[in-house]
Amino acid sequence: MNTAEDWLEYCAIEMTRAGLFFGHGTDNAHDEAAWMLLHIFGAPLDGSFTQWHRHLDESEQKALEQLLRQRIEKRCPLAYLTGVARFCDLDFIVTPDVLVPRSPLAELIPEQFSPWLDLREGGRVLDMCTGGACIAIAIAVNTPEISVDAVDISSAALAVAAQNVARHEVGGQVRLVQSDLFAEISGTQYDLIISNPPYVSADVFALLPAEYRAEPSAGLVCGEDGLDIVLKILDASPKHLAENGILIVEVGESAAALVELLPSAPFLWLDFHHGGDGIFLLEYDQLIACQADVRAVLEQRKNV
Repeated sequence: MNTAEDWLEYCAIEMTRAGLFFGHGTDNAHDEAAWMLLHIFGAPLDGSFTQWHRHLDESEQKALEQLLRQRIEKRCPLAYLTGVARFCDLDFIVTPDVLVPRSPLAELIPEQFSPWLDLREGGRVLDMCTGGACIAIAIAVNTPEISVDAVDISSAALAVAAQNVARHEVGGQVRLVQSDLFAEISGTQYDLIISNPPYVSADVFALLPAEYRAEPSAGLVCGEDGLDIVLKILDASPKHLAENGILIVEVGESAAALVELLPSAPFLWLDFHHGGDGIFLLEYDQLIACQADVRAVLEQRKNV
């Protein structure tokens, strides 16, 4: 093997042979191998690298072999090994204290959530369960005239989020708040509440590939059916949402269970050009209309 292209093919073959799972920034062995090489070269992840015929020196070869070995032996997402992941065309610091960003919500951010929302100067956004603050920061970068409150219960996650806020120089827009959901949020009406909360059921989590189990389980698993936090967000959001505001929540594979619990709720399930599903949108009036049903479900679950 001589060129970067040769090494790319070798790494892809080795990862495929090892039966690794790809779903934390890439969806195939070839792209993951390219990510490895770009990391070794110190090249950006934006697709601009073209020097695939360049030769790797001895130190680069050793570093790549070590990275490949770690990826195969540890079976953890590559982002944890490189310390960086890409989301919404931005690079973010990631550690095992936060999930690797991969939400389809990235597709909505450059469009500023149009046509459902008109985020103007002075607009306010709440990113609930922010983790490393990738969604909050991407919204701030793409809509510089608005402010974002980024909330998480985990101090370790918020420490990573603080690094990302500094990295992207959005400290004037993004406020980090440690809170158990809305407990420390008061007096603010948001135009948009957005959340990618834990929504995986305990049974589903047990069956996930090892790469998912390398992530913080508190960021993924939520109760027996994955909906404990989602229901709490549905219940509390109207108090914090402007009358022309919207709520957008990712629930992934728990979508069917949510519809079964709340069959009369007028969820708008969003479509995405680049794949992904399980994300609903509700307007303020719709949230108010289904609030009694949400509270009834919460009460019922409390008594089980």
